Amino acid sequence: MRGRELRGELDAFLAGTEKDLVAFRRDLHMHPELAFAEYRTTQRIAERLSAVGLVPSVLPRGTGLICDVGSGDGPTIALRADIDALPLQDEKDVSYRSTVPGACHACGHDVHTTILLGTSLFLAQQAAAGLLPGRVRLIFQPAEELPGGALEVMAHGGISGVDRIFGLHCDPRVDVGQIGLKSGPITSACDRLLIRVSGPGGHTARPHLTADLVFALAKILTELPAALSRRVDPRSSLSLVWGRVEAGSAANAIPDDGVAEGTVRCLDENAWHAAPDLIKALLESVAGAYGVEATMEYNRGVPPVVNDEVSVEMLAEAAERALGGSSVVPTQQSLGGEDFAWYLESIPGAFARLGTRSPDNGVTYDIHQGTFDVDEAAIATGVRFMSTTALTALWEGAPIRPVSSLA
Repeated sequence: MRGRELRGELDAFLAGTEKDLVAFRRDLHMHPELAFAEYRTTQRIAERLSAVGLVPSVLPRGTGLICDVGSGDGPTIALRADIDALPLQDEKDVSYRSTVPGACHACGHDVHTTILLGTSLFLAQQAAAGLLPGRVRLIFQPAEELPGGALEVMAHGGISGVDRIFGLHCDPRVDVGQIGLKSGPITSACDRLLIRVSGPGGHTARPHLTADLVFALAKILTELPAALSRRVDPRSSLSLVWGRVEAGSAANAIPDDGVAEGTVRCLDENAWHAAPDLIKALLESVAGAYGVEATMEYNRGVPPVVNDEVSVEMLAEAAERALGGSSVVPTQQSLGGEDFAWYLESIPGAFARLGTRSPDNGVTYDIHQGTFDVDEAAIATGVRFMSTTALTALWEGAPIRPVSSLA
């Protein structure tokens, strides 16, 4: 069953389930749960999967689950959705507004989860009819926003035996019915940096008799980002931007300690791996020149998501089959982070962007804002796309057509 026949099957499936899926999404939206606290969300997903004869396996912490559809014969394809919410107040005036103070689905994870649930139900039907030529692993991942949920999944065998993995993310800059694709890096690495500077302190009248800590800290703030731009290939876009600086409490006293915090972002995986050692060496060089001690806490976030070209070809073919030839649009690399990257360091796969903007009103509700919402027609689009992606990957196992225009 391929092409138009598959599209007809999806039409029939969604005719009976789309309203229920929208209701499921709204229920999740009203009851958001933060990273590694997604107990109710996990239970709701498990109940729906169990009701159609699937056997979900909840992760050891009690949040997030893995579930296989189909037999072990043939390739194994994984589909992933993230299930956690953000610690933000929901500012929308809608009937499904968050009922949890200080938490809301402002990044679309409720939509991702609902799409994967709908895809699961459709694939379960296909497997029961003997039309699934392999196995599909469903990954409902906790704690993407922390991040760390992907590592939790991997630590418990979530991608063991998986040949290829796919995921998607809501994109409010793209219209409903369209899929944004890009070969190679599609997101950025994002790490946190904390620097502590210490010295003997002293009087501002005698800076030559002590270490001028504020001046040294200022040099660190300006020279580290500048030095990075000369020590790393500019195509990697390795950048250090400060967000907090603190030192001293009196105008005439040189303080004995100071703090600076910022983020390190990078578009290139090799430069990302090398960044901590490079920044540490630069820090020691600048601090030493001004007689202060400097220590660094470098907290890893996630590497860039680097889409495998063959997997992007499969996504493009699936979008064309499910949504039509004009559904695929090129997308740019984002400076945002996404822990889907961890999977792609182990197995090939690709990450797509799902259009959620209603073309009728042209309003863009940006992610990570309390006003974020989607055109819920995106749910059916996502189910069509992800179901066809899984089947395309199982059917073909090889590129269908070149996608040089998406590079």
